Amino acid sequence: MLDGDEARHLTRVLRAKVGDAVSIFDGGGRQWPARVASIGRDRVELDTGTPAIDPPPAGIPVTLAVALPKGDRQKWMVEKLTELGVTRLVPLETSRGVAEATASAQTRLERVVIEACKQCGRNRLLEVASGRPLDRLLADAAAGSRVLIAHPGGMPLDTAVARSAAAELIALVGPEGGFSAEELGVADRAGAIHVSLGPHILRVETAAIALAARLCVPAE
Repeated sequence: MLDGDEARHLTRVLRAKVGDAVSIFDGGGRQWPARVASIGRDRVELDTGTPAIDPPPAGIPVTLAVALPKGDRQKWMVEKLTELGVTRLVPLETSRGVAEATASAQTRLERVVIEACKQCGRNRLLEVASGRPLDRLLADAAAGSRVLIAHPGGMPLDTAVARSAAAELIALVGPEGGFSAEELGVADRAGAIHVSLGPHILRVETAAIALAARLCVPAE
C-alpha cells in the first residue's frame, strides 16, 4: 500500500491508472514488479510480484562529509551525489559554515535522495547522516578508513586514490571560506591526505561532485 507523497506522485504526477505496471523499491536494494490494483484519494494498493535483490555495490564505500552550501545548491548537490553512487553524506559543522545542519534540513535532503533514486534507478538510498563537527566525524570513523581532504596545494586526486586501499573512503569538503587552521590540524592528526581538485577554486557542491565522480566511478 502506498500513501501520502508516494501515492500522490504515482497518480497525479505519473498519472498511473488501475492495471498499470510499476516498479517499487525499499531503499535497501530490493525491487518488486507491481501492478496498480486500486486507487483512492491518497492511497494506492499494488499487487506485487517476486522481489529482485541487487548485489552489494562494487568498490569501496564512499562517505562525503561536506559543509553544506545554502539554498537550492544543497538539493542539486545531493541529487548528483545520489546519482553517482555515494554511500553516505555527512553534513559538516564548521566554524565558517553558512548553512546549519538541522534536523529539518536532514529530512528535506532525505526526500531529495528518494526522488533522485526514483529518477536514476538506484535501489539503495544514499544515507544522509545527522550533522556533526569534524573531530567527532573522524573519531567515529571505522578502523581502516582512509580520509581525503579537498585543499589547495594537495597532491593530485588520482595519486591519492591510487594510494587509498581502505575499508572506506571519507572525503572532506569545507565551506566557501575553507577549513580553519584548527580544523585542518584535526584532519592532519587523523592522517587525512590533502588532495587537489585542479587549479581553480571550486564551490562546495562542485568540489563534492568532483570527488564523487572520481571515487565512485573509477577510471577504467
